[in-house]
Amino acid sequence: MRQPLRRLYLLYHELRDRGSDYSYVIDTRLFQTHMDLLARLRAATPNNAALWPEVTFDDGHLSNIELAAPILQARGMTAHFFITVGWTGTKAGYMGWDELRSLHAAGHTIGAHGWTHTLLTHCSDAELHTELGSARQELQDKLGAPVTTMSLPGGRSNPRVLAACKAAGYIHIFTSTPQAETMPLGTTVGRLNIRGDAQLEWLEKLLDPSSGMLAGLQRKDKIKAAAKRLLGDRLYARLWALANRQHSEREYAE
Repeated sequence: MRQPLRRLYLLYHELRDRGSDYSYVIDTRLFQTHMDLLARLRAATPNNAALWPEVTFDDGHLSNIELAAPILQARGMTAHFFITVGWTGTKAGYMGWDELRSLHAAGHTIGAHGWTHTLLTHCSDAELHTELGSARQELQDKLGAPVTTMSLPGGRSNPRVLAACKAAGYIHIFTSTPQAETMPLGTTVGRLNIRGDAQLEWLEKLLDPSSGMLAGLQRKDKIKAAAKRLLGDRLYARLWALANRQHSEREYAE
């Protein structure tokens, strides 16, 4: 089956059976309905004007393999998992190396999401080497496979960060900019963050190119980017944590 030329990469984080007030957690049953929709859209006769939905996850939460992977497998789908390497096997609630190897063996793609999830725009040259180069090398050593993709923590980048990603060996750098991508992919790849309140009807409309919803989200993203520049990362992170019902401040807020 010929696939459309344009991809829309959807970004998920954590699943829970009962959901959560935290906006980055999605209820497992809602995620199932999302994947049912994506499977139906992929099975429909494609054309170049359509959007081909892709699934990605950031951070490496344990729910990715315990809850998300079986749902994907049941629908014949794979996803792209970006892993915060320093949390692997060390941080409660996040996957270990055996889980990552299982995901890789099942046909999923593994990419890097830094070593500590530090905003890369805040890093020194030595810190960038750890967050990018060491993270990639560790994943490759533990998985026995090439790792060529990187997801930017917090979506933050600048020319120096992008150059460091390229120097570390990453071919595709995934952002949190909501935009469709034309194939073949370029160096930077946009994604749309999926919140816990993203109901099925909303997603269905989003994936309809004639709805204009994606263009509206792009306009909102430009406003958010301007707010980040105006407020600075720390103040923006505090306000973000309050707005998204985060129980503790996270430096890497979207």
